Amino acid sequence: MILELENLTKVYPGVVALDSVSLGFEKGEVHALMGENGAGKSTLIKAVSGAIEPSAGKIKIDGEEYTKMTPAISRKHGIAVIYQDVNLVQPLSVAENIFFGTRHGKLFSKNKLCKMADELFREYGFHLNPAMPVAALSPANQQLVEVCKAISNKAKLVIMDEPTASLAQNEVELLFRIIKRLKSEGVTIVYISHRLDEVFEVSDRISVLRDGKYVTTVNTPETTRADLISYMVGRELGASHPPRANKPTDEVVLEVEKLTGNSVTDISFKLHRGEILGIAGLVGAGRTETAELICGSKKIESGSVKVYGKSVKIASPSDAIKHKIGLIPEERKRDGCVMHSSVLFNTTMLCDKDYVKFGVINGRKQKEIAEKYREALSIKVPSIQQKVINLSGGNQQKVIVAKTMAADMDIVFFDEPTKGIDVGAKYEIYQLMNEMTAQGKSIVMISSDMEEILGVSDRILVLYEGEVAGELQKKDFSQENVLTLASGLTLKEVM
Repeated sequence: MILELENLTKVYPGVVALDSVSLGFEKGEVHALMGENGAGKSTLIKAVSGAIEPSAGKIKIDGEEYTKMTPAISRKHGIAVIYQDVNLVQPLSVAENIFFGTRHGKLFSKNKLCKMADELFREYGFHLNPAMPVAALSPANQQLVEVCKAISNKAKLVIMDEPTASLAQNEVELLFRIIKRLKSEGVTIVYISHRLDEVFEVSDRISVLRDGKYVTTVNTPETTRADLISYMVGRELGASHPPRANKPTDEVVLEVEKLTGNSVTDISFKLHRGEILGIAGLVGAGRTETAELICGSKKIESGSVKVYGKSVKIASPSDAIKHKIGLIPEERKRDGCVMHSSVLFNTTMLCDKDYVKFGVINGRKQKEIAEKYREALSIKVPSIQQKVINLSGGNQQKVIVAKTMAADMDIVFFDEPTKGIDVGAKYEIYQLMNEMTAQGKSIVMISSDMEEILGVSDRILVLYEGEVAGELQKKDFSQENVLTLASGLTLKEVM
């Protein structure tokens, strides 16, 4: 075993994040670590990397035993962590980031670093401009820079936390090729993902945590998807998506005509009351860009937006909110919450008119609102005073939904609603969406998850290079049809 954990425990006030976890990782294996949000995966990573100090237990690396780690000790033993939220110095170049903090980074010129980075790219079968500032790269390419950083440091054990969350399919395939190459070189990969298909494709073994406790380790070829879900949630789940209790009405609540700006052109569609309209497309197709225009965070160059049949001008997020249009953004930590503020503050920040009179806050009323939505959405938190940054990804997402529901939005854009969220929490988010539509709310759901876009949507709008490529009714839903339109082809061309 290259890494062994013995009775690893971490206790926070009111929460046991890790509860006597014992687990081992073998040299040269791809070992998937799975569990619902809040299961303890992130805490385990932080303990191994030295970011936090365990309350009890031991960590053994290469036969050396520690009761706590430090980042320096972790690096000395060749442990590298690639987080879902990349940890790069944005103004520096790709090459400088790859070799940042290493002996090479201190001794060699920028030209030399660029040459070394380019050789690394060629060796692993892809190309980036090593002189380009990291800030100019897409999230997917920034993720590749993180991988290269680990490779350049001769890492013995690489922990990948949701590495494909921002990647298109071709980029996922590239990452998997890199993982296989690293495995062949004896590098151990700890692979954390909520995407079951990926885990079954890439891993040798799978370990499951639940509520901070170790559940089991299985050999990947010897287990099934159903077994794995049962281990993760502690119960069997039926269908992946809950049944809809309502059908959309004919009433048009939002009409967009020839919307142009923010890299999209002539986007037109209608949204009906009680409908979930899915928006699909490849990375860069203009899905998020369309939502940003309608929700007021980017400038509309031309085109019109009608709400309940009346033309409205949306030049800012406050304009959108005034017309009861809300956005649950893809980057929840950056754009969706005030991370270091409480659940109470975040839940009620858009509905202050309900508890503020003549400049005076009615604290009792504010707490009533927050508690109402904490209970309604089953937000797992010891207290509404808890800071959002301390919650799991699924519960952070629920807080953003709670904020939108408390503000009584009629039209809600969900951008990648279950990104980085486990299978149990996904089901809960889908139930919340169903409940919202049953109440007469309307939803536009942007998603890269094919199963989600097909299973949740009433209708699908497919974008390609900033334009509408086509629209699919329920009877025409299929992965082939979505991918055909997303690739810039028409359905007639492939029939």
